[in-house]
Amino acid sequence: MTTPDVVVRTDDAVRWLILDRPDVGNSVTRAMQQALIEHLQRASHDPEVRAVILTAAGDRHFCTGPNLRDPGMQPRKDRVAGDAARILRSGSQAVVSALLDCEKPVLCALNGVAAGVGASMVLACDLIVAAESASLIKLFVRRGLAPDGGAAYLLARKVPFNIAKQLLLFGEELSAADAHRIGLINKVVPAGELLNEAGDWARRLAQGPTRALAAAKAMLNEALDVNRDTAFRTEALLVEQVAGTEDVAEGITAFGEKREPEFKGR
Repeated sequence: MTTPDVVVRTDDAVRWLILDRPDVGNSVTRAMQQALIEHLQRASHDPEVRAVILTAAGDRHFCTGPNLRDPGMQPRKDRVAGDAARILRSGSQAVVSALLDCEKPVLCALNGVAAGVGASMVLACDLIVAAESASLIKLFVRRGLAPDGGAAYLLARKVPFNIAKQLLLFGEELSAADAHRIGLINKVVPAGELLNEAGDWARRLAQGPTRALAAAKAMLNEALDVNRDTAFRTEALLVEQVAGTEDVAEGITAFGEKREPEFKGR
């Protein structure tokens, strides 16, 4: 199940989504954005998929942002008010939302430079393992642009507020080591170990209680946006839903039998 410029494969219940335009920095076209949204939605609905890895081909770039030569990424020649907003809502924002809303845990294997909306795609993933040579650049200010692709929303939730402002206002490049130091990245490994490490993490997630992981992701994603009463109501609802799953029964049985549980994701 592969679409142009996005390679898709499934191994050990892990769905791999690979941006495959290394000759142009893995910059995304409108077709690639729509493919990513579709594949993330399919991963959410497919019981045989229990974790997702987002990565890119090559060892220089993860994603350098939108491919501005793609007509689908540009306002119409007879541009009218609202064109840019519509392109953004149905493109970069929709991809970031699909990553956040995917019911399966999404791990980013950050292989190189992630710039602009490419960096937003990275930050929308649940976990990030990066190659030592990788970096993040929120370069909107360098182009005279306002931040987009959820950049401000994501950074404000992941790092101290003054650090988020520094990254957006200066547009400086952040090395993998520095991103790990401030908590944006979970782990940094040598480039040659990246895919193996990401695969190991994803397989651990795929062997977990998939519905419970989905509930935990939903609670965490909502936690900073709602008050305590709403958060507790959501928690109670999700706990009730997960309580009836086969994995909970297996977890309780395994505990009583003093063995490791064998979760099926159901």
